[in-house]
Amino acid sequence: MNKSIFLLLTLAILSCKQNNSEESKNVPEQEQQVTTTSNPFVDKIAGAHNKAAFAAQEAIAFDLQLMFGGNERINATISMLTNSSKIRIDKTDGTQLIYDGSQVYSSPKGAIPDGARFDIFTWPYFFAFPFKLQDPGVNIQELPNDVEGQFKLTFEGGTGDTPDDWYIGYLDEENRVEATAYIVTFGDKTIENAEAAPHAIAYSDYKEIEQVPLATTWKFYNWSEEKGIFGDPIGEAHLSNIRFFEVEDGFFEKPESSDVVNY
Repeated sequence: MNKSIFLLLTLAILSCKQNNSEESKNVPEQEQQVTTTSNPFVDKIAGAHNKAAFAAQEAIAFDLQLMFGGNERINATISMLTNSSKIRIDKTDGTQLIYDGSQVYSSPKGAIPDGARFDIFTWPYFFAFPFKLQDPGVNIQELPNDVEGQFKLTFEGGTGDTPDDWYIGYLDEENRVEATAYIVTFGDKTIENAEAAPHAIAYSDYKEIEQVPLATTWKFYNWSEEKGIFGDPIGEAHLSNIRFFEVEDGFFEKPESSDVVNY
């Protein structure tokens, strides 16, 4: 994998290693049987994004074109259950990634793309981020600030593979998520090294799909505690053809010609 691709991979936030149990960040709340405590601040965000209408749908799909440094990082159709428990990526180059709820597969067999496991969890999580704030193991703290609507998201110990990650969220005037800064501790990266190079993703161009507001443009920036989001965008993504759908039998099943993806 060349150096530019490696650097691009560090921009995203969630990537999962093979584990004896699945990450709670991707397991639906009802399957974890965890009761969450109501938080008025978080409830306000959930209401602004109409999470109830989103969760009432079985699955959602969208086309994603993601660019970094003028180069196309991914061009694919991403399909997922709205509780994030199953995911499928169909790339325009013909390759396919599937997370069936317990394992990640790459098809066709014998050619696992670089960052395959990373892709299957990262981009869907960015998309679903506003709906994940009430997940088990997630802590939300409203931040005291001159500008209202900032919060910090942290994870309880043992939540997923990267519980040391944190996010600083920003809300717009309608209480929708406008941006989130984040650090990446995936792999062998220490929290000190991660905090030396935080980034941010900004959400814009919201469109309502079945009464659910969804951002159709993402822009990636550098971020610091002193400056906040700064500089020109370092990456950009466009989402189109967003639609809810009912899942047909076998849609998220292991492809016949495929490899298990453990990294």
